[in-house]
Amino acid sequence: MPSAMEGSEGGEEGEILRYEETEDDNVSPTDLSELLKEGTKESHDRAENTQFVKDFLKGRIKKELFKLATVALHFTYSALEEEMDRNKDNPVFAPLYFPLELHRREALVKDLKYFYGEDWKEKIQCSEATQHYVDRIHHVGQHEPELLVAHAYTRYMGDLSGGQVLKKVAQRALKLPTTEEGIQFYVFDNISNAQQFKQLYRARMNALDLDKNTKERIVEEANRAFRFNMQVFEELDKLGRSLTEEAQDGGFPVHDGKGDLRKCPYYADKLAGKAGPGCPYQAAVALAKQPLVQLILAACVAVTAGAAAWYLM
Repeated sequence: MPSAMEGSEGGEEGEILRYEETEDDNVSPTDLSELLKEGTKESHDRAENTQFVKDFLKGRIKKELFKLATVALHFTYSALEEEMDRNKDNPVFAPLYFPLELHRREALVKDLKYFYGEDWKEKIQCSEATQHYVDRIHHVGQHEPELLVAHAYTRYMGDLSGGQVLKKVAQRALKLPTTEEGIQFYVFDNISNAQQFKQLYRARMNALDLDKNTKERIVEEANRAFRFNMQVFEELDKLGRSLTEEAQDGGFPVHDGKGDLRKCPYYADKLAGKAGPGCPYQAAVALAKQPLVQLILAACVAVTAGAAAWYLM
């Protein structure tokens, strides 16, 4: 579900999650923006080296996997923006409330409608890793709203930075329309200059009335946010290895008998009520390998061929 987090707009093959390319001489080492920059460097390095992100940057992403990443983003931003709305008047977060410029829920709904159709709500579900992320965001928004800064910073600043590179990669790799359907998540119509807006956002962060301990907790929470994102990346990477190139109309991957059997669509609650003792694909393959079954199948083929020949005479 990459937005590339807070990063630069460098080359597409590397350093997508790196820090800004410009330095602000007016920034103090004790400013929150600088503490976040320095305090999350290691997390940046780990995140940019996850297999999912590296494959994405090289254009090696299947459409079905991109759709699932969009689903993860939808649940994540729905939670984040719900908590931001809840705390829009709270002084520990209010200066960073930019719903018109930043909020992504409506854009993600457009993307989901494009990929899944008007009944998209019935075709998606929150993954396990994404749910953990969502639960943490709700906890923070309701019990420790000052830490909401970390989650907003990690997501939105990345969307405006390396995320813009990912937008181009996805559009090219998946042959998406030039009119930007399917990638509305990366389109910020109400921000005319991303660099200037990011500078404004950092200035607002630095102006928050926070003590040293609170700033340290925010940096710690930002690293936690990176870990949640990496867990989602790892989950998507594992799922991607079990996907075929095409998917069923219902949005679930076609199981080809390889990889983790739990990914078989017959195990999905939305596709089937109760799962059988095993994947039907595997059961059919195993049955077909039995000598007696092969003999019966051969006989059936012979009879069918004879009947067809008789009918056509």
